[in-house]
Amino acid sequence: MDTTQLLKGVLDLAVLAVLDGEDGYGYDVVRRLRAAGLEDVGDASVYGTLRRLYAAGHLTSYVVPSVEGPHRKYYGLNASGRAELATSTKTWTGFSDTMAALLAGEQVAA
Repeated sequence: MDTTQLLKGVLDLAVLAVLDGEDGYGYDVVRRLRAAGLEDVGDASVYGTLRRLYAAGHLTSYVVPSVEGPHRKYYGLNASGRAELATSTKTWTGFSDTMAALLAGEQVAA
């Protein structure tokens, strides 16, 4: 199964989850997502998601000077981001549970 479409649907949630534990800059978020098992995540997709979540008011940002190159823009969750993470987690968990039941051949309540 091609995971590209699945990833598009859950990338916001995945990025929020990664930033819940620790603030991060763009490539750091990409690296952490890949380390978590989302190897197919694209750099541009993550950078776009960070910008979109920031524009939606779910993230804070700040710049940290780097001795190894350009300054890095870090992102972190704010109260709105934590609320969005909680809501999206609940939605994902319900969806995931339903799919698991369907795939196991269980009868899903109407």
